Amino acid sequence: MRLPAMLTQIATFMLRYVDVIVDEMRRMRVARESRAFVAKDIRHLPVVARSAGALFIRSYERGERVHLAMLSRGYTGTMPIIHDVPGSAAQWALAATLPMTAIAVLLGGLLRTRCWSKA
Repeated sequence: MRLPAMLTQIATFMLRYVDVIVDEMRRMRVARESRAFVAKDIRHLPVVARSAGALFIRSYERGERVHLAMLSRGYTGTMPIIHDVPGSAAQWALAATLPMTAIAVLLGGLLRTRCWSKA
């Protein structure tokens, strides 16, 4: 993308946590509405502004906690490079066990219903 690495990391984390922030905003709206608040005109703007400020503070504090947690787990400011290591044949066979069992049960059930429907 030819962008600075720091800008790319910020955008990636923003995309990752946008759902968390939207959920927090939704909970704050439900809390306001449970107290019978409905913004109808411009006089209610200070309440909505305080809610936006509280959301910003909560988001900022959450970001700090996430950053400290990442640092405590060895984050150095750059995302680690993961080298693609293909799995062994035994690992692929083990991973395919559940899907193959599900397909076998499905086909067995279909064959059984066809056999019983013909009789």
